[in-house]
Amino acid sequence: MGVPVIGCDCAVCSSTDPRNHRMRTSALLQAGAETILIDAGPDFRAQALVAHLRSIDAVLLTHSHFDHVAGLDDLRPLCYNGCVPIYGSTRTLADVRERFAYAFNETSAGSTRPNLDLRPVDAPFAIGGTPIHPFDIEHGTWTITGYRIGGLGYVTDASAIPRESWDLLGGLDVLVLNALRYEPHPTHYTVDQAIEIVAALRPRRAFFVHMTHAIDHATASAQLPPGVAFAYDGLEITIGA
Repeated sequence: MGVPVIGCDCAVCSSTDPRNHRMRTSALLQAGAETILIDAGPDFRAQALVAHLRSIDAVLLTHSHFDHVAGLDDLRPLCYNGCVPIYGSTRTLADVRERFAYAFNETSAGSTRPNLDLRPVDAPFAIGGTPIHPFDIEHGTWTITGYRIGGLGYVTDASAIPRESWDLLGGLDVLVLNALRYEPHPTHYTVDQAIEIVAALRPRRAFFVHMTHAIDHATASAQLPPGVAFAYDGLEITIGA
């Protein structure tokens, strides 16, 4: 829901710490000459303006829940020079085609609309010179998509990592992993579960994302093991350095 949560006056929602102001989770990756977006949630427009975004070479979607795809319409200004490739599972892209049907149907001549090229993936592929390895993640009863890109492993909205996907997450420089809250949740890792995953995979660094207002950044950060941190809006890291 983002933080502050609408109608909430808790300590985190009322905090003046900018790290407690959280838009919905997405990431922008500069890999060589390619600019790759991972998920486009309902806050994408504001995030793109803050990041001074000028172009996108591709979008990787983890799944089709609203908080990960609702910003796809805001790709319109980035489509003037051609379509933007959108990669994801067959199920994810089918949901995108249904929800954004106007982007694919010739029903409004003269009107702008996002120019999206849906590209289903179930095997490794490349964006320009950047190899991408998709893999399955369990999100409650859903199977969604994680991505291995060089030394980066990106996993959000996970409740379990299947054994066949586990091997793709070895030897990471950076693991991005969801850690929703401390209390158990049926479709997301808790903070303690995420810490256990990091301890098992042993990446060089790990950053937790997708936190609710149950997480106060300063207080919770002090309880994390070395090499693990809560991400925050605007955080920039260099991978492989």
